[in-house]
Order: sequence, then structure tokens, then C-alpha cells
Amino acid sequence: MPHIVRILEVRQLTHDVKSFITIKPKGFTYTSGQATSLSINKPVLCEKKRPFTFASSPNSENLEFIIKAYFDREGYTQEIHKLKVGDELIISDPWGAISYKGKGVFIAGGAGITPFISIFRFLQEQNQLDGNTLFFSNKTSRDVILEEELRGMFKEGFLNLILTRENNPQYLFGHISKEYLRERIQDFSQCFYICGPKSFVHDITGYLRELGANWDELVFER
Repeated sequence: MPHIVRILEVRQLTHDVKSFITIKPKGFTYTSGQATSLSINKPVLCEKKRPFTFASSPNSENLEFIIKAYFDREGYTQEIHKLKVGDELIISDPWGAISYKGKGVFIAGGAGITPFISIFRFLQEQNQLDGNTLFFSNKTSRDVILEEELRGMFKEGFLNLILTRENNPQYLFGHISKEYLRERIQDFSQCFYICGPKSFVHDITGYLRELGANWDELVFER
């Protein structure tokens, strides 16, 4: 069932990422980690649907979508980034395989952090975020989405912000390899949550399996 939602606020989070806060339809419910099919409520554009995850907690009075624009190629995200307060989106009922199954390790690449943001916000509301660990990989420090909020959520040692193309003393440096995970994770029997580009998810799930992680404890869009 389609729902039309009006944009209430637009925030610039990074040089190529914006947050869109919209009204929440009456009775609309979803689980943290789920996504929706989203389109722009304008002629022609309304027929083009793309999947985006909710970044807001299910308890929030509004909906939030955190969307990265890919300016190096023609695409729908560029049209979304042109939207202003008062414009409308069309969303579907929620769907998706990512959901919280218990304390564990979250591994995100770039904009793949978005479904995890919803989970973290919900867990923080319930005072249940402690004990979870996040590995968040980005190219440079200017690409880190909601860095200040994440630093406020996680205790020291449980937040690992990693840069692959910038050597900065405030962050870890390098790629998340099998050796990287082996050195930093002691328990591979716990839950692992993975989200990011397809190649990133493919590589990380492969590393985790080789290190002894249980396939049923790997949470990602299959």
C-alpha cells in the first residue's frame, strides 16, 4: 500500500549525504533495519522506485531517510537531493531482512550504516545498546555519516571508525580484511550484522565464515 509523506526537514550530513525527515502516516509501523520502496511524488519521477532504509527509530513521531547522492553518474539520488521542505515522497509498506537478533558486531561500509542507525537509536532508547560493537568503514573523514552521534552512543573500544584513503590519527586506517577481523574480534559465535556495497558484504561475510562465524548468525540482505 503506498503512502504519501511530506518532507518536514532537510539536513546536510556530509558533502554528499542528506537527511530527509518526513511525516509518519497514522498507524504506520516498521522494525529497525527494514526498508521501503521510495519514489518522488512528481510526474514521471513517481514511477521510479528505489529501496531505502529507515534511519529513524520505530518510536519516532516522524520518519527519517539518510540518502547519499552519487554525483559521478546520472541517477535517482540526484533528484532526491534536489527536494525541499514541502515536497512529497511516496513510500511502500516496510520490508527487509535486516533486524536485531541480539548483541553482536555491526560492520558497515559507507551508506550501509543507515539501517544500523535505526537499530542503534531504538536500542539506545531501551538502554540496550551497550555490549554491541561497530566497525564503520569510509574512504575519508568527510564521508563519515553522523559521526558525532555515533561517538556519543558507543563507549570507548566499541566504536571503530576506519578510513581507507586518509591516514588520520583520530581514526583507524586500512581495509577490513580477514586478518583485521581476527585481530580485533575474540568471539565469532556471536551475531554479526553486515551492510554496505555488494562487494563489501560479499567479502565480509566470506571472511567471517572462514573465521568460524555461524551462517545463521550473519544478518544481511541476502
